[in-house]
Amino acid sequence: MPEGATQPRPVVSVIIVNYRGAEDTVACLRALREQLAYPADRLELICVDNASGDADVRRIKEAAPGVTLVESQENLGFAGGCNLGARHANGTVLAFLNNDARPDPDWVDAAVATLRAEPTVAAVASKVLDLDARQADFVDGGLTWFGMGYKRHAGTDIADVPAEEHKLAKDVLFATGSAMFVRAGVFAELGGFDERFFMFYEDVDLGWRLNLRGWRVRYVPESIAYHRHHGTMAEVDAPETGRETFLLERNALAAMYKNLSDETLARALPAALALTVRRATARGDLDAGQLDLQRGVGPIETDPVPVPRPALAGILAVDQFVELLPSLAESRATEQAARVRTDADLIPLLRKALEPAYPLPRYLRGHEILVEAFGIERAFGSRRKVLVITGDAITARMAGPAIRAWNIASVLSAEHEVRLVTVNPLADPPPAPFSVSAARKRDLVEPVAWADIVILQGHVLEMAPALHAEQAHKIVVCDLYDPMHLELLEQSKDTPDDRRTADLAGVTRVLDAQLQRGDFFLCASDRQRHFWLGHLAALGRLSPRLYDADPTTDSLLSVVPFGLQAQPPERTGPGLRATLDGIAESDHVVLWAGGVYSWFDPLTLIRAVDQLRERRADVRLVFLGMRHPNPEVSEMDIGVQTIRLSDSLGLTGKHVFFNEEWVPYAERQNWLLDANCGVTTHYSHVETTFAFRTRVLDYLWAGLPIVTTDGDSFADLVRAERLGVVVPAQDAGALADALERCLYDTEFADGCRERMAAVAQRYAWPRALAPLVEFCRDPRPAADRLPGSADLTESDPLRGKELLRRDLALVREYLTDGGPRELARRAGGRVRRLVRSRGR
Repeated sequence: MPEGATQPRPVVSVIIVNYRGAEDTVACLRALREQLAYPADRLELICVDNASGDADVRRIKEAAPGVTLVESQENLGFAGGCNLGARHANGTVLAFLNNDARPDPDWVDAAVATLRAEPTVAAVASKVLDLDARQADFVDGGLTWFGMGYKRHAGTDIADVPAEEHKLAKDVLFATGSAMFVRAGVFAELGGFDERFFMFYEDVDLGWRLNLRGWRVRYVPESIAYHRHHGTMAEVDAPETGRETFLLERNALAAMYKNLSDETLARALPAALALTVRRATARGDLDAGQLDLQRGVGPIETDPVPVPRPALAGILAVDQFVELLPSLAESRATEQAARVRTDADLIPLLRKALEPAYPLPRYLRGHEILVEAFGIERAFGSRRKVLVITGDAITARMAGPAIRAWNIASVLSAEHEVRLVTVNPLADPPPAPFSVSAARKRDLVEPVAWADIVILQGHVLEMAPALHAEQAHKIVVCDLYDPMHLELLEQSKDTPDDRRTADLAGVTRVLDAQLQRGDFFLCASDRQRHFWLGHLAALGRLSPRLYDADPTTDSLLSVVPFGLQAQPPERTGPGLRATLDGIAESDHVVLWAGGVYSWFDPLTLIRAVDQLRERRADVRLVFLGMRHPNPEVSEMDIGVQTIRLSDSLGLTGKHVFFNEEWVPYAERQNWLLDANCGVTTHYSHVETTFAFRTRVLDYLWAGLPIVTTDGDSFADLVRAERLGVVVPAQDAGALADALERCLYDTEFADGCRERMAAVAQRYAWPRALAPLVEFCRDPRPAADRLPGSADLTESDPLRGKELLRRDLALVREYLTDGGPRELARRAGGRVRRLVRSRGR
């Protein structure tokens, strides 16, 4: 930004709720007007009077002119009052401040700076101190397993609070409603505070819901407010009435019922209800066994038993929680459908979930019993559910996409509950430590609903319309390692032009849909990453919001290459020498370890072998598998051409061997260990530039020197790490020389193998999949897909002389471009738009 320029600032609407506290409210409004460093023209002050009476309204009007005063005809509580104020607000940021609080001059600036710098932060939790700035009021939040939010370190001298607890910014579960900021669009998306809470825990509930939907709540220590704790409450009620206790108990149950997952709630809710009763009897010092016949039968007593109000409050809270259940059930359905975070994800934000919260000996004994009986320590530790969907056949003989999906599922199953599903009709999987199944389109509804994260390949997204729905809140990871549209350009050369064009458009639409929908993307190389970044930019996904969240875009698109097994290959059975007639133990074998597709160039390879056999009679070329294991992949003409050329040169069965069926994936090492070098050859075209030759990794795994055509990412690797020889495209002579060197130059081949051992470690599946593993440990929607995202700052409308100057400049431009006719056309269009807008 040029020196002296200032960043645009959002309009911040500060909302104050008054209830019979006009003196505090007026003082708060004055402090907001006079003490804040934030520009006054970007600040909107809104005061909601909660039916306090004419005296309060009159005093606020007289003392705070220019403030938007909203008069409610009934007491809506803190939650309802804030929501009413939000509905009258014009700012893109809402700030909530208790009327008995005072802002630090930088209270707004510090919060806004965080919201602008971090688009994934929905709300800012201010640092709240007492009015003398001596004691902590809010520097962190915690949540008990039974739903009670609490302020950690509240009431402690700030000098005694560890510096890392109050001086450093951090993510928190919730911000205190006494001083907090929230994006207006997100607040509206979530329906604001839950008005059924009236007061207490509505801020906990809001923060909990924000976190479950993938947003962050950020404690910002530079955003400071000073608060007279419970100042307003002390003026309108007294602790001994039990009303505050009633609200705290009821609202804790409501919050946990809305926000805990089904699995956690099934354990926690019965225990929480029982604990509420034990807390009530302990708080009221009631004799819980006074009606127990086991004590013996004495004189008949029917007189009422006195129950202290604090004890009664807990019993009534359970009763009123029951009364709220029908409406809470509707809210629960909404929250559970919208959540993208698990209970386990939020454990760090709960701080100390097993905190009993009340130091009453009899209550503590009950807490200990219930935690043990209901397994509460295990309740929040359920594993995340990850669904991996592939369109490839999953059998003992697997192609690249299925191999990749299989290993993704295998690595992730160490930490998560994983299902691998193929939409291919061919599914006969080998044994696996995770669930593997086949599904038709209609069968995907259940696994998609089950999953927290969906990882998909190829055309799968179009088969799962539930992931496209506007309210689909699943985290979606798209594996883009296979640029299908580039393959199709080459594969469809023999197809009629109109069909070829239509097929390409269809595949491109499939990829576009993935790029629009995904929260995280995988690609196989740096080359691919640049390619897909360009595609994302063209589709508008590289928005300012997404860029501001992560200028590197690493959190959106990561390189996850194809991998190989971490352990070196070990022979488990016969290989190619024992299987194929015509190959002796002393022969030098070149292995083609993958399918034969249109974008490869096996023809030049056949010609190179024909040349090499003239001077090396024991050279043998083996194609590992000609027929693709996926029956939905049509046979390509290049395979037929390859066999015909080999036949015509008299090589088939003597120097060139075609294995018809693919070797089972679990047995491929036996064939690799029988070879002396690995080869891959291709043409020079765009598919080559961005391809990732997956089976080349098997050469690395088995320590086979590599001969490859130049032009792809693996050619760069082979050249840089000296793992073999790189040759020009379609140069049979150079290819023959390269094969001869790798097969017969022992010193060169041994050097390649030695260097391969170190390189292979970089491609082991656990290491290759590290970015995906890290994402799945803390999955969140992409910054531009968070619900309620909206622009914080907007351009000021032009007025007066600025508007006139703009219009005159346009007139000159139109006259220059097209003369009076162009001016008339443009002016006419503007008039029509104006008429339409006024007619709405």
